[in-house]
Amino acid sequence: MANPLLSLLQLSSEEKSARGLEYTPREIDQQPETWKTTYGRCVSVAPQTEEFLRRAGLGRGTPPVVYLSGAGTSDYVGRGLVHLLRRQWKCDVWALASTTLLTDFESYHQPGKPYLWISFSRSGQSPEGVALLQQALDGHANIRHIVITCNEQGTMARICRDNPERACAVVLDDATNDRGLAMTSSFTNMMIAGQCLGHLKCLPQYGSILEEMIEAAKHFLPVAAETAEAIADRESTRACFVGTGALRAVAEESALKLVELTGGHVATLSESALGLRHGPMSILDGPTLLVAFLSSDPRRRAYERDLLEEIARKRLAMVRATISVKGTEDPGSLVDFPLSLDLPTDIADDYRVPVDIIFGQLLGLMSSVKYGLMPDRPSPGGTITRVVAPIRIH
Repeated sequence: MANPLLSLLQLSSEEKSARGLEYTPREIDQQPETWKTTYGRCVSVAPQTEEFLRRAGLGRGTPPVVYLSGAGTSDYVGRGLVHLLRRQWKCDVWALASTTLLTDFESYHQPGKPYLWISFSRSGQSPEGVALLQQALDGHANIRHIVITCNEQGTMARICRDNPERACAVVLDDATNDRGLAMTSSFTNMMIAGQCLGHLKCLPQYGSILEEMIEAAKHFLPVAAETAEAIADRESTRACFVGTGALRAVAEESALKLVELTGGHVATLSESALGLRHGPMSILDGPTLLVAFLSSDPRRRAYERDLLEEIARKRLAMVRATISVKGTEDPGSLVDFPLSLDLPTDIADDYRVPVDIIFGQLLGLMSSVKYGLMPDRPSPGGTITRVVAPIRIH
C-alpha cells in the first residue's frame, strides 16, 4: 500500500497551495528530526535552566508547587508531562489550563507559598498566557516562570527577557512554530523540551530514550498514515479516544486534532479506560470510531483489555483501533486495526506521548482530506484560527 502521507508531500507546490496542504503534512512528517534539534537546544541551555530551577526552589529546602499551564493543545502538553515531572522532581506538579488559572486564580494560589509556573505556548501570543504571565509578574513575587515557546518574537518570550530574575524562556527552533492551523510538531517538541526539563541532571540518559523514540516514530509514520487513511475511508461521524495516565493526554489531543481538522464534521470524545464505562460509553453506539492507546504497564493494560472485551461483547463501535508497544499483549480479534510501536517495553508510558500522538495527527489530516477540506485552514468560516483572537481581560 502506498504511503498516503508521502503522496501528499510529493504534490506540486501549486496543488499543495490550492488544497491547503503546504504545511500540515510536512509539519507532521518532520517531527522525529526536529526532536533532535530540540534536544540539542535544551542541552545547550541546561546550565542556565538548571540554575533557574535551583533558585526557584527545586532540589533544596521547601520545593515550589509546580503548575504546567497552557491553552488548548498547549494545555495537553502539560497534562502529558505531569506524571513524569512529578516522578522526577518528587514534588507537587499539577497541570492547570491557563484558561482556568485566569478565571480562578484565587482558588489555586496561596499567598507566600513558592510556585513555579511552566507555561507552554506555540506562538507566545495566547491572550490568556500573556495576561497570566504579566499579572503574576506584576503582583506575585512568590511565582517564578519558565515559558516554553516556538516563537522567539512572541510576547511571552519578550516578557521573560524583560524579567530575567523571575522568568526564563526556552525558545525552540522556528521550524517547530507550525504554520498550519493545527498544532503538530509544536506539540511534540514542547513535550520533548518538557521531558528534558525533567532530566536536566541526567540528559545523556534521557538522550538514549529519545533516540529510541525517534527511531520508533520514523517507522511508525508510514504505517500510521496508511491506517489513518483506511479509517478515514470508513467515514465514522463520531470518534472516541481512550488513554490512561500520560496517554490520557494523547487521547485528549487526538480528539482535538480530529475535530479541528475536520471542521467539526466528526464529533469527538476522550476518556480514560475506566472513565469511559461511566456513561460516556453511550457514544460508541452507531457509526463510531474507537481508538485506544494501550499502556505498557501490565496493571493499566489489564483494565484496558477488560474494556475492549466489553466493547466487543456488546458489539459497540463500528471501527476499533489500538496503539501499543510491540512485545506487549496483542489485542487480536478485539480490534480492526492493531498498531504497534517499535519501542522497548521498559520505556514508561510517560515518554510515549510524542510518538503515540502521531496517529491522532494523521487521522485528523487524512479525515480532513476525505471531507474535501483544506488541512492548513480547515475552518473556512473562521470559527477557529491559528492564534486565538484577543479577548477582554477582566
